[in-house]
This record gives sequence, structure tokens and C-alpha cells, in this order.
Amino acid sequence: MRVLRRILITLSCLIALPMLAQAHEFKAGDLVIEHPWTRATTSQNGVAYMVIDNNGKQADKLIAVSSSVSDMPMLHTNYMDGDVMKMRMVDAIDIPAGGKAELKPGGFHVMLMGLKAPFKEGQMIPMTLTFEKAGKVDVELMVEAAGASGAMH
Repeated sequence: MRVLRRILITLSCLIALPMLAQAHEFKAGDLVIEHPWTRATTSQNGVAYMVIDNNGKQADKLIAVSSSVSDMPMLHTNYMDGDVMKMRMVDAIDIPAGGKAELKPGGFHVMLMGLKAPFKEGQMIPMTLTFEKAGKVDVELMVEAAGASGAMH
């Protein structure tokens, strides 16, 4: 019985390890940056996504991004112009007090223009986020498969 219990505990831990490896977060004051991620790339551009929770009583803004792997990291959003989806640069992304900002496919995101090398699945990519109130925080983007949709985040 004891051996069976140990086997079950070991199996439970092995099953949970991949989930723990994918879930990573970073903190900046009252902000929690949940699972920043990107896709494997084949071009000179990449895109970063994440959820930023604001557990504080004051709104904040993501005002800048930087990364040693990209010549021009920028804050962007997608929008519809008639029947055409377009993208444009934004100055900031609002994070309401007690709320969150979702950087996801089809919405707000970080464009990483001019990549110095392609992103490979499993790699961790350094990036610095700058917030109006919380200041700078270093995060790591987890590189997922080229076709990842972010549904598991």
C-alpha cells in the first residue's frame, strides 16, 4: 500500500511538472505579469503576449518595452478597418485598478521588429517592460510552437 501511494505521488508530480514549467509570472509593485510568451519564428519579426493583472487601487500603464533580441520592440494593437484587420502602434496600454490588460492574438501585443535571430520553441527570451507607476520589470518570454494560439494561457 505504501509503495502504491509513493508511485501515485510521483506520477502526480510528473504530470504537474509541465504545467508548472509553462506557468510563470513576474511582479512589479501591484502588477502581476502572467505567462509572457511568444511563438517560434521564421521571419525577422516576432510578437509577445501576456496578461497583466493590477491588484492595486491605482491604474497604471505599460508605456515602453525593450529587448536585446529586437531592433525595434513596440506596443501595438489590432483593429478592424471595414473588412480588413490592421495593426497600429500605441503609446501605452492601460491597466485599470483592480483589473487587467490582456495582450493576446488579435488585440494588444508587443511587436518585436528586426529580430537578431529566430526564436526556437522552448527558448526563453529576455524583455523589459516599463510601467508609468510600477517602473521597470525584467521578464522572460517562453517561446511556444509556431502555431500556438495562447488558448492555454
